[in-house]
Amino acid sequence: MKANSETKGTSKKVHIGLVQNDSWLEPFEDAIRGRHEHAVWKINQLTRNGKITLSDFASGHLYFGLHKQIRGWVFREWAPNATDIYLIGDFNDWKEDEKYRCKRIEGTGNWELRLKEKDLKHGQLYKMKVKWNGGEGERIPAWCRRVVQDDQTKIFSAQVWNPAVPYVWKKAGFKPKKNPLLIYECHVGMGEDAEKVGTYEEFRLNVLPRVAKDGYNAIQVMAIQEHPYYGSFGYHVSSFFAPSSRFGTPEELKALIDEAHRLGISVIMDIVHSHAVKNEVEGLGNLCGDPNQFFYPGERHEHPAWDSLCFDYGKDEVLHFLLSNCKYWLEEFHFDGFRFDGVTSMLYYSHGLGEAFCGYGDYFNGHEDDNAICYLTLANCLIHEVNPEAITIAEEVSGMPGLAAKFEDGGYGFDYRMAMNIPDYWIKTIKEQSDENWKPSSIFWEVKNRRPDEKTISYCESHDQALVGDKTIIFRLIDADMYWHFAKKDVNGVAERGIALHKMIRLVTAAAINGGYLNFMGNEFGHPEWIDFPREGNGWSYKYARRQWHLVDNPDLCYHWLGDFDREMLKVIKSVRNFQNKPVVEIWHNDGDQVLAFMRGDLVFVFNFSPTQSFTDYGFLVPTGSYEVVLNTDAVQFGGHGFADDTVTHFTNYDPLYVQDHKEWLKLYIPARSAVVLKKI
Repeated sequence: MKANSETKGTSKKVHIGLVQNDSWLEPFEDAIRGRHEHAVWKINQLTRNGKITLSDFASGHLYFGLHKQIRGWVFREWAPNATDIYLIGDFNDWKEDEKYRCKRIEGTGNWELRLKEKDLKHGQLYKMKVKWNGGEGERIPAWCRRVVQDDQTKIFSAQVWNPAVPYVWKKAGFKPKKNPLLIYECHVGMGEDAEKVGTYEEFRLNVLPRVAKDGYNAIQVMAIQEHPYYGSFGYHVSSFFAPSSRFGTPEELKALIDEAHRLGISVIMDIVHSHAVKNEVEGLGNLCGDPNQFFYPGERHEHPAWDSLCFDYGKDEVLHFLLSNCKYWLEEFHFDGFRFDGVTSMLYYSHGLGEAFCGYGDYFNGHEDDNAICYLTLANCLIHEVNPEAITIAEEVSGMPGLAAKFEDGGYGFDYRMAMNIPDYWIKTIKEQSDENWKPSSIFWEVKNRRPDEKTISYCESHDQALVGDKTIIFRLIDADMYWHFAKKDVNGVAERGIALHKMIRLVTAAAINGGYLNFMGNEFGHPEWIDFPREGNGWSYKYARRQWHLVDNPDLCYHWLGDFDREMLKVIKSVRNFQNKPVVEIWHNDGDQVLAFMRGDLVFVFNFSPTQSFTDYGFLVPTGSYEVVLNTDAVQFGGHGFADDTVTHFTNYDPLYVQDHKEWLKLYIPARSAVVLKKI
């Protein structure tokens, strides 16, 4: 880290990078440095001052759990409060057996059991029978890699997993494409059109080709870590090292990732380290009679809003568990990175609940969990040590400065943060503003409102916006008319408005990115309704926990228009290399006309949000030259009216006042409620 330096005989403080990039943070520099130095200190402690690497430290999954060795098996578990541990299962009729009794490793909280090869077989079910002073219970091992649920009893058990033929990777040395990063957020279970739980295999065969065809270069997969309740959307994790078996086998997940890589698609995992399920039999809630083994004690033990348990990030053993978990998914399954869920909840003692975050002081007022901040920083250092090309994304709503800034600058080291203000803005605008009051100045501010030293993932809506009790954007715009007026031959005014605005909302959001763009599975074609997983309240129905691909596949329905537009929109963005790094240069906005225009590289984006007013010969000052239309939301093939002739090459008009600026007037016909993208040729 840079320290103070002497310049020309005077003492001049060299600010830490985060403050250097944002002078408003100067009053909080001591706190920023303190957090950075805490992480440096912890790294030095865990690596024994560099004698080992952070990656070496984060190898707990290679030691703990059940492992097949050259001769026999070895099982290990961290259970400091236990007085006795047995493995019980199919192999001993689920009874305590001296042969399957673990021994405490002297001087540690770890237990070990060594068995002969014939003592365990692939596919057998097992659990730990753990005893402690005053109690006992059956438990699934914390480091278990395979957990299955009985279809009849619904009971979860660990499973011996040692297939005769290990998976052989076909694609090696994959490098993610990030220029820009275009993410297709998805959920394997709800990936099929049928009312059921989809599988890894079905996703590989049926969904990945769609993602590739649509032009996305990454998928962000939800609900991979095993979770007892399907309807939790994967957020209440029980077994952190086990890929969910309700979707298939570990080998089938590997095949999915392998195929994605073959198609040029990165695979980002939604990782949940912000909390854990409270279940004791299936989860970590009371592994060996100590409810605080993995979790904070006292008032901080439970999350007040999520009905879950909060990790104690101040314990080295917990850091070992979580950091090893990151490395495990990268190395064992070849994931290309992570979207960290619930980061706001980790950062603050309040979990961000009831906090306003009105100024910088609210991020440095002593209400922050320095242990969690340290863990997140270490996780990013580790992930990029294991794979320098890995992608890390923070789902964080408070706006904590430095989250996606470089570690050496005093940041937490995430590559991106979610631009969570944008979907909130679109929902609020659609719900509360009449079309005549949509202000281009406000729209432009929201889609490019971010810290200059932090990259973001912009999006109009993710899975969050459509979970039960909410609606997709298209359903907010059109509502019940989607059921009756979404055939191409029977579009009414409500559907026409919704189709037009849905395209414009996506285009202006994607056009202003500074890192990447995200879309949730199905929203690219305006998937109707909401997401609702099987639960008691809906009669355990899968009706809304699926994707209705038949809608976009039907050329007679309007969904086809929206899907085609999304594909062309991404094609235009990808036509400019490193589009995300091109400056967003405003050309013009007029809230009265509801017109916005800006330029990125050689692309000019023009929006007319007015619901009623079209403009002829609307002029903008742009670099001198000729321009051709490369995308028009009003084109007939996207469900528009086709009012403009997009085959015409537009030449700029000379103006002596702007010769020295190398600019001239570009005059366009822009119909109401439409947008056009032109490219300088």
